[in-house]
Formats: sequence, structure tokens, C-alpha cells
Amino acid sequence: MPVDHYENFPVASILVPKRQRPAVEALYAFARGADDAADEGDMEPMARLAALDDFRRGVDAIDRGDTPPDFSRLAAVVREYRLNTQLLRDLLDAFSQDVVKTRYENFRELREYSHRSADPVGRLMLQLFDADTPDNRALSDSICTSLQLINFWQDVAIDWKKGRVYLPQDDIRRSGVTEAQIAAGRVNDAWCALMAFEVDRARQMMIAGAPLARRLPGRFGWEIRLVVQGGLRILQAIEATGYDVFQHRPVLGVTDWVRLLWRAARMKK
Repeated sequence: MPVDHYENFPVASILVPKRQRPAVEALYAFARGADDAADEGDMEPMARLAALDDFRRGVDAIDRGDTPPDFSRLAAVVREYRLNTQLLRDLLDAFSQDVVKTRYENFRELREYSHRSADPVGRLMLQLFDADTPDNRALSDSICTSLQLINFWQDVAIDWKKGRVYLPQDDIRRSGVTEAQIAAGRVNDAWCALMAFEVDRARQMMIAGAPLARRLPGRFGWEIRLVVQGGLRILQAIEATGYDVFQHRPVLGVTDWVRLLWRAARMKK
């Protein structure tokens, strides 16, 4: 559930059918490589943007029918499954935005960012499994954006060290929380109220998207069930810490996975 590096990708787990597993791995490698170019190491912003432009040129070449050496696996997957390469460009645009934008004035701005940074992952997966319908896309977008928000809320302290604040600025002002408080990692009533609001928003989006798991058959449906239950479990863990994500970043342990399997099995068909 959010995983290291590119958090929203359901990395080819045993639940992904064997036929699609190489395709999921290729898409994950693309997303992770681009995300690392935008976020890892000590490159200057201009160098990061130039590296992301290299990824864009690779996608452009695939669209022209070429097979760039560094993108051969991706090219094969795009052609086999007739994937919409605009979704790959959307991911790259979001990663580029991360290089230059560190604050979001309101939830609308954050949602627009998530529509490019998270939602394309779910839409690509739907295309892989021939389940790309308007209704499924809407449900998938809700799940993926929720996962993105959950990752932001569990990583407030980590993102602060990178100079980023994903909590909407208008929510921060309304709650009475300050960036100095975030820097100090100070938890008080105002912080708890702010986080309770953001956690509930993410939970409602996850619940809204949950019917997708019941619409998709077989292993892919089970994968989505676990994604949904894992996201909800992380939100519970944030609440259980008293919203102190500064000292207690929520992660899922072995006992959590047993609970998730049980909850996933109980989701109505």
C-alpha cells in the first residue's frame, strides 16, 4: 500500500495474472524511473526537468513506431495492449510539477495534480485488463486519488524535509496550523482537527471507489480489494497515532495483511 518510490502502482504481485505481470512490471519501471529522476539524488531542478524530457522523447518515439533501446519493454507493452500514451505523459507532467511546485492553495489544485500523478496508473491497469469503461474509470480515479492523499498524509514529515507541503493551504489557514508547527512536528488540537478532516476526505473517496473491486473479476478484482482495504487500514493507523505522523509513520505489518485478506474476502460481490 503506498509502496516505496512510486506509491500508487500495484507492483506485479502474485494476485496479478501471470500474463499481465510483465506489463505491470514494465509500467512500474517507467513510472519509478521517472519519479526518481524528479525526486531522488541531488540534481538541480533544471537537470531533473531535462531528465524527464528524455522520458517524454522516449514516449514520443514509441508513438512514432520506433523502439528506443531504454524503452523496449514499455514499447512492447504499449503496442500489445494499445495503451493510451497520453496517460504516460500525464505522469511525466505531474513529476515535472513536483520539481517546481511545492504548495497547493486548495483541494481543487491538489485534485488536479492527483488526476495526473495518480489516476493514470489506475486507467492504465484498466486498459491492461480490458476493463476501461467510463464507469470503471471514475471509480478507479477515486481509489487512486485517495491512495495519493493517504501517502501525502502519512508522509507529511518526509515531504517537509523535501520542502513540500501537500496539505491544502486554505485548509491549513482555516485550522490555525502554521508551517512552523509542521517544521517542529508539534501535534495539538488544531493539527488533529486538520488531519481528521483530511483523513476523512481520503476515506470517503476510497469508499466511493470501492465498488470497482466488485465489478472486476478474478485476481485483478482481488488486487483492487486489497488496495482498497490497505488504504483504509493506513487511515486507521494514522488515527490510532493521534495523527502524530511526525513520530509514527504508519506502515502495514504482517498482522495487518492477515486482517486485510479477511476484510477483502468480506467485501460484497
